[in-house]
Amino acid sequence: MSRFNRRDSFNLFTKLTPRRAWNGLKVLSSYYISKWTKKPVQWGYPISISFEPTTSCNLRCPECPSGLRAFTRPTGMLQKDFFSETIDQLHKELLYLVFYFQGEPYLNPGFLEMVQYASAKRIYTATSTNAHYLNDENAKRTIESGLDRLIISIDGTTQKVYEQYRVGGQLNKVLEGARNIVKWKKELKSSKPFIVFQFLVVKPNEHQIEEVKQLGREIGVDDVWFKTAQVYDYEKDPNQLIPTLDKFSRYRKTATGYEFKGKLANHCWRLWHDPVITWDGLVAPCCFDKDAQHQLGDLKKKSFKEIWKNGEYSKFRQQILKGRKNIDICSNCSEGTKVWSND
Repeated sequence: MSRFNRRDSFNLFTKLTPRRAWNGLKVLSSYYISKWTKKPVQWGYPISISFEPTTSCNLRCPECPSGLRAFTRPTGMLQKDFFSETIDQLHKELLYLVFYFQGEPYLNPGFLEMVQYASAKRIYTATSTNAHYLNDENAKRTIESGLDRLIISIDGTTQKVYEQYRVGGQLNKVLEGARNIVKWKKELKSSKPFIVFQFLVVKPNEHQIEEVKQLGREIGVDDVWFKTAQVYDYEKDPNQLIPTLDKFSRYRKTATGYEFKGKLANHCWRLWHDPVITWDGLVAPCCFDKDAQHQLGDLKKKSFKEIWKNGEYSKFRQQILKGRKNIDICSNCSEGTKVWSND
């Protein structure tokens, strides 16, 4: 199964300009030359960026720094002026923008205005939400913002199962929010956003895989995706989250516990095309650096384009090419692992 959807893919294609296409070719060729020569080269600018609207969250999910309130970095909300200044620097090359890193995006009061700003620059916009704040008004505003993709986390089809991972959450709110989005999309005769139910497969919910597909059809979402879960202490799995279904697990059972199934090849596409920007302007290498410990720059001090091609970024790319096993955030990385989708 794949994530491909013809209508959604065509929408993404309509955002492509000659400048963005040329930038994409430069980034792709830089990546392969770096991979082959083992020397970091970067001729282009990001194709995609993940921008963090907030570190705040209403839930207490057991494998999430936001849910656990366990950040060592400052927490807060992305400001609209700072966001628009950064997008102004990058929009001519930037094709894809993810409004997510940690936290619940809809807790930021200016979130949908920022989506609208990026949409006006003809950037493909996506976000991921626990859907507790998709009331009727926010659902309507979401459609009007021009958001291209909305991922709704739904990790159970009954309250008892759902709350085992989404601690503090209410499944009825998630379903109500999804119905509100579907309703307003129809009422406003909009082809967007592409609405996804994302099901994080863990041991407590793995028996509900077929049920969530049916639930997605009943509500009218566009697709259902199944995602493998990242478990921090996977060797012991203290929260009993690793599923027994092998194809939905990043880990394999051993005589003493579990081990990671992934192969850490000494290259990483993310480092060449898809950086992360925290709410306060720190540039991190990727979404696995939850605490932005590998800071590659600070947008409060330098422009993004200065940071993207500076010494720190080059050094980190060189580290990746030398050996990912020596980099902490790479040790549990899903790069190359599968996310299954319901066709």
